[in-house]
This record gives sequence, C-alpha cells and structure tokens, in this order.
Amino acid sequence: MENIKHTDMNPEKNKVEGGTLYLVATPIGNLADLSERAIKVLSEVDFVAAEDTRNSGLLLSRFGISKPFVSYFEHNKRERGEYIVSRLKAGESCALVTDAGMPAISDPGEDIVRLCAEVGVPVTAVPGCCAAVTALALSALTTGRFAFEGFITTNRHDRRERLTALKYEERTMIFYEAPHKLRQTLDDILEFMGDRRITLCREMTKLNEEIIRTTVSEAVEMYKEKNPRGEYVLVLEGGIKEDRSEEYPSDPEEHVKMYESQGMKRMDAIKAAAKDRGVSKGVLYKELLGE
Repeated sequence: MENIKHTDMNPEKNKVEGGTLYLVATPIGNLADLSERAIKVLSEVDFVAAEDTRNSGLLLSRFGISKPFVSYFEHNKRERGEYIVSRLKAGESCALVTDAGMPAISDPGEDIVRLCAEVGVPVTAVPGCCAAVTALALSALTTGRFAFEGFITTNRHDRRERLTALKYEERTMIFYEAPHKLRQTLDDILEFMGDRRITLCREMTKLNEEIIRTTVSEAVEMYKEKNPRGEYVLVLEGGIKEDRSEEYPSDPEEHVKMYESQGMKRMDAIKAAAKDRGVSKGVLYKELLGE
C-alpha cells in the first residue's frame, strides 16, 4: 500500500490550545479509522473526559497514549461538567470522547458543549466516525433529507405518541436501538407507522459487519427466530405525503376521543388532533369549549 504523507500548510490551526474543549470522534469499530489529527490532539491535551474511562483507556493505550481521565457520563454529567469547565477556564485543554463515534450526538456531551457556550469556553471538533451517518450511507434509502431520532423512549405512552407523530415524516429516519429492545421496537414501528423499507446495521466497520435491507414486517418475522446481537442503527424509509383528513373524524370532539381511546391523556389528545387538523392546540381547545 502506498504511504502518502499529508503536509498541513497551516500547522497553527492544529495546535492544541489551553482552555479549549475538543470533541474527538473515535472509531465505531475499526481502530484504523482514528485520524492522525485525533491521535495528535489526544496526545497533547491536558486530560481526557470519557464516557467509560476503561474502554477509552484501552483505546489510547493502543496508540501509546497515556492521559489523566475524568469520568463523564449521563448520571454524573452535571457535577462533572462543572468540574471540567472549571479546569478549562483555568487554562487546561480537554478532549471529550464517547465509547464510539462522535461525542455530543445522542450523548451527554451535548450538555457540556452547551455549558461551555454559556460561559465562553472555546469548543472545537476533531471530526470522524458517526454511526448514524455511516448507516444512512449504507442503507440504500434516500439520503438527501433525513431525521436523526436517536434512542426511542421505553415509556409505552410516550413511545406510542412519538411513533404516531412520525408516521407521516417524509424524511428518512435514523434510530439507535439496543439488542434486547430490538424486537419490541420493530413491533411498535410496524403497529404505529406501518410497513415500509428499513435497513438494520450492526457491527459496522468490524469483521462481522451486517447490513440487512428489508421491510419492517419481514424484519419482525426474521427476529422471531434470529437472536439480536450488538448495537443497532435502524434506517427507516420516510412516509408518503397524504391527505390525512380522511383518517380522522370531522367532529373535533370525536377526533380527540379517538386519541383518548388509544391511551392518550386529554391534553395530549388535543395536541395530536390539533396537529392533524393543522391548527394550534389553543384554537382547537376553544373550539371544543364552543367559543
């Protein structure tokens, strides 16, 4: 393989600066995907904030890098975020990494980016792998317009409401899902959004990479026999723009009752019905009161 050396014409822009938070993308599978710039930044920052310090420690050790770590994850993000920002304000540099992919995307890193923005601490990115975009590119579905939805809530009511609201989303949709929740998620997508094309991606860039292009109904049947393994990215075909007026009662009160019969609370049902009818929740509420 030809070894090509790239020379940056402006090396100052790659210099690690004190008081800066670096969002460093890490491989989603293949370690060779860690960029030269990422290795340089990880080698030169004062400390690293990581979702899992053990996993990130092993990654850095593969490249001969040893750095002090600060644990930063969903359940300690408030306390540790303030601590990290205090060190940044004192002039230290920090690299934020997640277990795999781009920090701050469906990740508690978004909170520390917001916190840094509020207090004027510089934040920059060292781009690289992102599971959502990688799966989208592999999906064979429309990529020009897409919506990233991340993990779907496990609350049954909220899940039903969210998927029902997305039924008519015309853009390609991207979801993350854990293996033990995959079957239920596929069942719910079929029930609340209907059958359509879907691509299931797992182990991307790894030896056992699997890309399954199928339909939701076929995926449901497949995983009745097949045991889900590994973290999944689901890329779902967008809905078709339709006249929705034929799907709900013309009477506003009956329209709201339709959603209440599906388990929604009164105000949630009014909100959903208002969206169907193309009016604000307040307008529909006044209509129900006869005003």
